[in-house]
Amino acid sequence: MTDSAPLDVDLALLGGGGAASLLLAALDRHGVRDLRIAIVDPVRRRGQDRTWAFWGHPDSDLDPLLSASWQQVEVATAARRRVLDLTPLRYAMLRSGPVYDRAADAERRLDATRIVAPAETVRDDGARVLVGTGDGRSVRAGWVLDSRPRPPARAGRTTWLQHFRGWWLEADRPVFDPTRAVLMDFRTPQPPRGVSFGYVLPVSDRYALVEYTEFSPDLLTDAGYDAALAGYRDLLGLDPAGLRVREVENGVIPMTDAPFPARPTPRVVRLGTAGGATRPSTGFTFSAMYRQADQVARALAVGRAPVPAPAYPSRHRWMDAVALRALDRGGVGGPDFFDRLFDRNPAERVLRFLDGGTTAAEEVAIMNSTRLVPMIAATAGDAVHRVRDRLRPTRPAPAIPPAVVGSAPTARRAGPPSGEDDVRAR
Repeated sequence: MTDSAPLDVDLALLGGGGAASLLLAALDRHGVRDLRIAIVDPVRRRGQDRTWAFWGHPDSDLDPLLSASWQQVEVATAARRRVLDLTPLRYAMLRSGPVYDRAADAERRLDATRIVAPAETVRDDGARVLVGTGDGRSVRAGWVLDSRPRPPARAGRTTWLQHFRGWWLEADRPVFDPTRAVLMDFRTPQPPRGVSFGYVLPVSDRYALVEYTEFSPDLLTDAGYDAALAGYRDLLGLDPAGLRVREVENGVIPMTDAPFPARPTPRVVRLGTAGGATRPSTGFTFSAMYRQADQVARALAVGRAPVPAPAYPSRHRWMDAVALRALDRGGVGGPDFFDRLFDRNPAERVLRFLDGGTTAAEEVAIMNSTRLVPMIAATAGDAVHRVRDRLRPTRPAPAIPPAVVGSAPTARRAGPPSGEDDVRAR
């Protein structure tokens, strides 16, 4: 392969993180064996560099890879702590190591060609796509599946970030309840503009991921994240003298009503956050990313174009835009908003809603759970803003900032997120 002789393939994968790894495994699972595949990514992904948490029904495909799962989760506010039974769903945690290992096995069985270099240029002529790489080589593909980080097509009406830091804590005695995860703990100090909560994923009674998360427009400093996490650790009643920080995870996920075009050109398809898999109102991504991979693999297995369905129904994207606007303008408070959702609906319905799987009738019930006056005001404001967007020139979207990477003195620092689906794309 030289500059004058591109590598000809049927399918090129740009990026090699979670979305691409899930896709490789799905291609293998669905018996796709007759395609020439190239993977273009500057990093060979290995080990535990990120953690995904998601809910769903028990699944024979992912279950062997899970670190832990829980039938019960806790949602806490200053007023009360609520334990939710997720039946028939469950909440699950998946670390990156087994996902990367499975993808590597699939890559060998698929006989894919790997180019360890960044994709620098992508030119689609409608019949083939020419990808130029950072090491001077080129790939000519029938289809390109691109999971690299990309900004939205234009600025959103509301743009927040889900940003977080988590400590993997090892205790010298039993201090965690391995039968129950903490989904959202709003007892943390709330920022002036935004929402904060704690998060606990116990693997055993002595080992858990404890995290501080904010939904807000701006990141904290390194010291700010550590102070917030230390405060949450103390709020949980954990004695720091009996704990060791084994790893640190940091991440940033966009929360915006700005559009992420899933098919920017005829033969380029975007996956993961770049392809709209991140839910704007919550930052949850993994389930949609897994669906995208499965749909693409099923299509290729029967000779169809590798174009997945939209990650979420259009009405859900509209509801997300309204909810983000209400939260951003202070019409509703974050803890109150989520507390009312779980208080007035079955937990399983709320989780299916957050994953884009509810019916219109269920969504009416969910909307009726919110404070109607501020939500109506946000709906009207969103409609006016949409009209303004049509009348004025398109504004460029701000870049998604990288995570603030930090480590505690006793920690082994995990690598920063490289984009695609961030450290924890829930």
